[in-house]
Amino acid sequence: MPHPQDGPAPDGRDPDGRDPQPAAAAALPFNAPALDGIRRLTALDTVRARIGLAVDLGLLAPGERLPPTDRIAAALGVGEITVRRALSTLCQDGVLERRRGRNGGTRVAERPARGVVGAMDSYRAQNSEVHALVDQRLVLECGLAHLAARNADEAALAGLERLADEMDLAPTWAEFHGCDERFHLAVAAATGVPAAAEAYRGVLQQLYRYYLPYPMDALRESNREHRALVDALRAGDTAAAADIARRHVEVLHRTMFVGLLETAEDRGAGPRGTG
Repeated sequence: MPHPQDGPAPDGRDPDGRDPQPAAAAALPFNAPALDGIRRLTALDTVRARIGLAVDLGLLAPGERLPPTDRIAAALGVGEITVRRALSTLCQDGVLERRRGRNGGTRVAERPARGVVGAMDSYRAQNSEVHALVDQRLVLECGLAHLAARNADEAALAGLERLADEMDLAPTWAEFHGCDERFHLAVAAATGVPAAAEAYRGVLQQLYRYYLPYPMDALRESNREHRALVDALRAGDTAAAADIARRHVEVLHRTMFVGLLETAEDRGAGPRGTG
């Protein structure tokens, strides 16, 4: 997954302690929200918040082993040293634990502490902004799928199939996420309309700032939709391609953390969601 280059600070942050911003994110597309809440967080706090939320919501299960730190860093768009520090502090908080030996590594604690990462509140507070970004992505992705069904050549289609193959083989959410981003940007590129693809990239990158680890079963199901989209593109079926794209994005309203939090609140279950 493309991510900002680390600044001169030793933990992979800019000198002011904030997550470096990619140039494409400097000017938000259309009327995208400013994301002020999470932009005030340091890179360290964003990693703590995202992993803490994934544990609170049950997206990362007790005892589950986390991917290597370099893979987490790539998926979350921060420096590897920042990830190491974040994981260390989450262990101190009782959210994670370290194990030694062949089956060791950093894992979710068997009885993880929940609600202990204060930075998670900055994510919880941005429900309406995230829903707005999902809607922007929905409009763009449906249009891009329609155009790609008309314009994608064999080389583009073969590249999309290779990415779907990679996602089927991805061992963890971290590797899957990088392939997923490349897949969607490749669909946009296959339209042959660079300006539209660039607008889509901006919305996608803003939305990915909220990406959390997700169970692999859910991600494998998502990849089945990727394959269905490629089939529709190959058939030149513009209506089917747009409909697959619509369903693929609409579900984010329920399955991204904002939807899980809202479901938990509706049930009176608090922030644990599916945990």
